[in-house]
Amino acid sequence: MRRFPLLQLTVLLGATLLQAADPVTLTVADFTDGKGNPVPAGWKTEDDGSIHRVEKAGNIISKKEYANFEVEWEWKLAAGGNSGIKYWVNEFPKGGWLGVEYQMIDDAKHADATKGAGTHSTASFYDIKAPAADKAVKPAGEWNHSKVVVKDGKIQHWLNGKLAGVVDTKSEEWKAGIAKSKFKAVEALPPEKVASC
Repeated sequence: MRRFPLLQLTVLLGATLLQAADPVTLTVADFTDGKGNPVPAGWKTEDDGSIHRVEKAGNIISKKEYANFEVEWEWKLAAGGNSGIKYWVNEFPKGGWLGVEYQMIDDAKHADATKGAGTHSTASFYDIKAPAADKAVKPAGEWNHSKVVVKDGKIQHWLNGKLAGVVDTKSEEWKAGIAKSKFKAVEALPPEKVASC
């Protein structure tokens, strides 16, 4: 049985590392099914504001697009859970919605977490770069706090108040990570927009 996460999302619209912006809390109404239709019925907003996929329902995509941004969210997974937040996404004919992904997975109980030399574990840049070995992840069933900060092509992944990884998408390190990943044949990754899945 697939385990879906509970999410509480807060986005700093137009925020940069140097300039703060007023936070905006996103609800299901801020997303579509990726084709401009309302979010499928399998997604719901809980009384506490968390967005929860309660049954198989597909991805949800933010209505607005962002280049530089900060997004923070609280999340927890059931044992064996596997999910992620994708940003800078585009829909590709052969690959569906692809972009950079902040991985959220049960590192202890999901088999995919050990693949790719850490590039599939929690807080990784999925299949591209592993997070710090000493990342501050909490186990399945407990709430974690994550944040992604993007400014001018530089990306930070945070986990429970601690920096878990940094990449520069204009660097040779990034190009090498893409070349070894499942994205090696995808043109223009990352594109310059953001959405969430």
